[in-house]
Amino acid sequence: MFKKFTPSTDIAGQTPPKSSVQRSIRAAVLQQWKIGPETLEEIWPKKETLIHVKCREHISIYSVQSVPLFFQHFDGPFYPTLRLLHQYPSILPKVGIDRGAIRFLLAGAPMMCPGLTSAGGYLPPSEEALPKGTAVAVHAEGKEHAVGIGITELSTEDMRKLNKDVAVEVVTHLGDDLWALQTL
Repeated sequence: MFKKFTPSTDIAGQTPPKSSVQRSIRAAVLQQWKIGPETLEEIWPKKETLIHVKCREHISIYSVQSVPLFFQHFDGPFYPTLRLLHQYPSILPKVGIDRGAIRFLLAGAPMMCPGLTSAGGYLPPSEEALPKGTAVAVHAEGKEHAVGIGITELSTEDMRKLNKDVAVEVVTHLGDDLWALQTL
């Protein structure tokens, strides 16, 4: 999603949304992420103005004090930036890839089921199974922080059963142009 993203050419404009829109964004983030209102208040204080940065290909980046916090494609789910995910690692559910899949992830390729179901991979236990379409933090074997954020293309139970095809579509990863964008 953020391959060849250049702020000077890809950003169409920056505007502060109305307060009613900010309230609806706040409610959507609380519903989609595994955080409480107090954590959201730490991330995005109510007194701070949210800035909506409109980009090409229907991507919206939301920032506070020129720091990108989260983004959205069309009217899809809100994804935290990797920098925010590193500060608050429990925002999204976790999946893990083995060492062999790291280079593919860093190239922006989708993660395949064998990379998640192998000995070095990680899927949540059956009682915490994730449905298709869930935003997840992608961790790499042997690394402390998430290396990517993606959306599941199959439920975690189907990933275990089928063990083939695309499991997670990567939306942002370490080293992409959103990672390089520290301020707007």
